[in-house]
Amino acid sequence: MDPVVLLNHILGFASYFRYPLVAVGTIFEGPIIMIAAGFLYRTGFFELVPLFIAIVIGDLIGDVIWYVAGRYFAHPILSKKGKFVGITPERFEKINDLFSRYHERILIFSKLTLGLGFAVGVLVAAGMAKVSFKRYMIINIIGEFFLVSALMSIGYFFGQVYLNISSNLKIGFLITVAVVILTAFYLFSRYINKKSKEL
Repeated sequence: MDPVVLLNHILGFASYFRYPLVAVGTIFEGPIIMIAAGFLYRTGFFELVPLFIAIVIGDLIGDVIWYVAGRYFAHPILSKKGKFVGITPERFEKINDLFSRYHERILIFSKLTLGLGFAVGVLVAAGMAKVSFKRYMIINIIGEFFLVSALMSIGYFFGQVYLNISSNLKIGFLITVAVVILTAFYLFSRYINKKSKEL
């Protein structure tokens, strides 16, 4: 098959299934997909409402997966292997106690701040502590609207800048933005990991 024809088929497929693909991508890498989606919305590739819904659904599916993992699988695994990752039975009980008393505040703060690098750990811990699934989902849905709006707005801003610069600079601008965002996430992750080791 002609490579150009093949490329057109691939792009057509991606365009037709763009919202489901966004939802799936958000399950695995929510923040970056949210920023990219805001950018692509501003450049006309997406419509706002279905895009927003796809992102929220994808991110909430991820939240459900981590909650289920914490509720049904974390306890038996950590009771046997916890010492290898620094989670003693005493620390395990402290985590459960902390979530039992402050789960609403912890979940809201985690959702709005991407968990300060520990979002997955917080969601798993919520399942481990057997936080009410209904309450867990309500809190995450509320936080989701603020998180998605904020990150898509960042992408929208970059999209606005992109549309207003010279066509000769567009590729350089995209590369620069990608490097800046990925570097920021990397440095933030390293900082959080360093702080967690100091605790």
